[in-house]
Amino acid sequence: MTQEQDRHQQRQQKLKQKVDEKIASAVEEKGLLLVITGNGKGKSTSGFGTVARAVGHGFKCGVAQFIKGTWDNGERNLLEKLGVAFHVMATGFTWETQNKQADTIAAQEVWQECKKMLQDPSLDVVLLDELTYMVTYDYIDLEEVLTAFKERPSHQSVIVTGRAAHRSIIELADTVSEVRNVKHAFESGIKARKGVDW
Repeated sequence: MTQEQDRHQQRQQKLKQKVDEKIASAVEEKGLLLVITGNGKGKSTSGFGTVARAVGHGFKCGVAQFIKGTWDNGERNLLEKLGVAFHVMATGFTWETQNKQADTIAAQEVWQECKKMLQDPSLDVVLLDELTYMVTYDYIDLEEVLTAFKERPSHQSVIVTGRAAHRSIIELADTVSEVRNVKHAFESGIKARKGVDW
């Protein structure tokens, strides 16, 4: 073995020891609250990836989508066939509707379904796609959201997506990821692509 190979092996052994120690200390079993926030593209995609993973393991999942319209949705097309229940606000983007009262009513209707999912012990994973906007716009009360998260079944994992997640949601979360925008095709005049962007 060369000196370089020996140094590499020593570094990897130290890394393995640290990882093994973390694995050994992770003993608590519970559902997670995951927040995927930030200004970059891929927050919903990440949330749906986790739902697909859970379904692949035989877990029961539910999805609520805020800010979405009635247009075709690839994730919904796939996951509903696999038994995932969807609750969609279906009003489109708030900058298009420009009607706070109607948007609030639509958000509240979906939120009532969310609360049912967050109380349902048969659901293992719940995705609340774009929920952060509903809290920011005061369509849904923050304290009500936090209470629903705290009182959900202990095994249930919840994924929250959207920009500018409220600090109270971030503080409550077990895992928080921030997606940073480096470059986006739309800013260069390229249309959103079916099967990639939606």
